[in-house]
Amino acid sequence: MTIEAVIFDWGGTLTPWHTVDPREAWAASVDDAELAERLAAAEHEIWQRSKNEHRSATLADVFAAAGAELSEATTASFHTWWEPHTYLDPDVPPLFEALRERGLKIGVLSNTIWSRDEHERIFARDDVLALIDGAVYTSEIPWTKPHPEAFRAALDAVGVDDPAQAVFVGDRPFDDIHGAKSIGMRAILVPHSTIPDVQRGPVEGEPDAVITRLADVLAIVDAWL
Repeated sequence: MTIEAVIFDWGGTLTPWHTVDPREAWAASVDDAELAERLAAAEHEIWQRSKNEHRSATLADVFAAAGAELSEATTASFHTWWEPHTYLDPDVPPLFEALRERGLKIGVLSNTIWSRDEHERIFARDDVLALIDGAVYTSEIPWTKPHPEAFRAALDAVGVDDPAQAVFVGDRPFDDIHGAKSIGMRAILVPHSTIPDVQRGPVEGEPDAVITRLADVLAIVDAWL
């Protein structure tokens, strides 16, 4: 079976894992300390719902759950706080170029509450947006990984009908590896992220390969090709 596409998770995979306290982002985004705590609690509940029910949400949903309204100024402050944690692993641009040279499509599937515009701004800043053939951000669909429909949306985005002809690369054994393997994709684990216990799922998928750096994806894909 040939390979037509390689689809990547974003945070913790294309971007190196950073251990941060999300409450600091909310504290930097609003002037009201009590509101910042409500926002942090609302975000936590939304991510627990994602883990347990695989239902998606948006940044606006977090504010609504906290009884507040999202503004452009607050959004800007929120993303400014996160900016240092969004830069790509240096391996990404040459890896994307090499995959493209092999005629493979490149996709992204990210569990995120952020907008497409924000993700595309980041990819454009790091000079890889033009190398991505299709991207799915769960803020735009009803489901999150590991739900099969999230992965099918990503396959559709890169124009691949058969899951066996696509590879998924991610850092989370439940969301990424279990989810991809469940619909018949091959899966590569990047085991660098210190995932909190509260974010771990009930099962862990068995990856087809484990890598020590993103550049290693190329040798594995070449062997499968």
